[in-house]
Amino acid sequence: MTSRIVILGGGTGGTLSANRLRRMLDEDVEITVVDQDDRHVYQPGLLFVPFGLAAPGSLVRARGRQLHAGIGYRRGVVRRVDIDQDRVHLADGSVLPYDLLVIATGARLLPEETEGLTAPGVHSFYDHAGAQELASALAAFDGGRLVVDVVDMPIKCPVAPLEFCFLADWYFRRRGIRDAVSLTYVTPLDAAFTKPVAAAALAGLLARKEIELVTEFNTGSVEHDAAGGRLVSFDERVVPFDLAVVVPLHGGAGYVEASAGLGDELGFVPADPRTLQSVARPNIFVIGDAAAVPASKAGSVTHFEGEILTRNVARFLAGQELEAGFDGHANCFVETGFGKALLIDFNYDTEPLPGRYPGALGLPLLEESRLNHLGKRMFAWLYWHGLLPGRDIPGIGSTMPRSGKRLPAVRRPVPTPHGQPHDEQGD
Repeated sequence: MTSRIVILGGGTGGTLSANRLRRMLDEDVEITVVDQDDRHVYQPGLLFVPFGLAAPGSLVRARGRQLHAGIGYRRGVVRRVDIDQDRVHLADGSVLPYDLLVIATGARLLPEETEGLTAPGVHSFYDHAGAQELASALAAFDGGRLVVDVVDMPIKCPVAPLEFCFLADWYFRRRGIRDAVSLTYVTPLDAAFTKPVAAAALAGLLARKEIELVTEFNTGSVEHDAAGGRLVSFDERVVPFDLAVVVPLHGGAGYVEASAGLGDELGFVPADPRTLQSVARPNIFVIGDAAAVPASKAGSVTHFEGEILTRNVARFLAGQELEAGFDGHANCFVETGFGKALLIDFNYDTEPLPGRYPGALGLPLLEESRLNHLGKRMFAWLYWHGLLPGRDIPGIGSTMPRSGKRLPAVRRPVPTPHGQPHDEQGD
C-alpha cells in the first residue's frame, strides 16, 4: 500500500527532508512538497546585502530545482490542515490527503504587530526586499544615530542582529565616517546573548567596537516626528534614532492558526524536542523555525534536525519506536567585520564554550579568526550543494561534539578522613 508524505514548506527544512527521505524510502512512498512560490532564498546571505557584500539575485533559486527526481512539487497557498481527517486544504479549493505530514513552513515576519514599525525610516534585512532597501538607506546615511533593535524573541538566526552591528562598524569605518555614527544594539534579553559565556564575549566585542548595548528593552512602538525617530518600550524607556534597523516580531505560518489543535499562540507547532514528532498528532513531524522546541531558530539547527527527523519518519512508517536523538545542537558563525568571525557551538544542555570545533584541531570557538570568516563565506556553496541535497557532511554529525571544548569544572564529592564528603574541583 502506498504511503503519502506531504511536506509543507520548500525552504531549508522542507527541501533537505524531502531529499533525504527520497533516498531512504522505497519508490512506492509518494513525497510531495508544497509552497506558495518558487523562490528559494538563501537567508544567511541577506545579512551581507545591505553592505554590498552579496548580490541579491545570487541568493535566489527555483524551489523545484532543488528537489531530487521522484519528489512532487505543488505550488499553492495552504489554508488549513485538518489533523483529524489527515488532509491539507489549499486556497484554490484542492485537498491533499496524507499519511504523514512534515511541517517546515518556517517563521514569518509580523511588523504590523508593532505600532509604527512599517513607517518610513525603519528597515529590516530579514527578507529579500528589505535587505535591498536597507542597502540604499545605508549608502545614503552620512551620520547620526543608527539603532539595531530586536522587538521580541524568538527570531530567525538570533546572532544576525549582532552581526549587523559588527558589520555596520566595519562599513562606516571603511567609509571614513565612523566618528559621525552612533551605533546602538537594543535587545529584550538581559544580555547580549541568551547564554552567559557567549553573552560576556559578545558584550566585550560590542564594547571594543564602541557599540552601545541596551538590554531588557521591550519595544512597544516606533514614533516619528520632525525631531527624528524613537523606539519606545512598554515601560516608557526611549531610544532615539535617525536610522532604525528592526527585527520584527516573528510568528508561525498563518495556516497554523487556522488549523484547530495544531499550533501554539504564536503559530509555531509544539513538538517533542528530541524526536521532533508533533504534540498534536503522532503522524505529524516538525522541522526548523516552524517548531516550538527550545532550540535556536538557526539554519544549522534545521540541518541537524533533518538527520533525526527523517530517520524518525522512516521509523514511524515502519511501525518502529522513534529515536530521541536530537540534542538541540546549534552552531553559528558570527561575522565580526574586518575579515573575521567567531564561532559558537551548543545544544540543549551545554552553552557555547571556548575551544575548537568539531575537535581539538578544528576551528576556534568564541574567538575571532580569519578561518571562521572564511567558513562563514564558504557556507553558501555548502548550503546549495551539500545541505539542501540532504548529504551528510564528513566529520559533522547531528549530535554536538564535546571533543575540543574547554568544559567547565565539575564539582564532585570526595570523602574526608572523618567520613564526611567535601567538594573538589574536577576536570
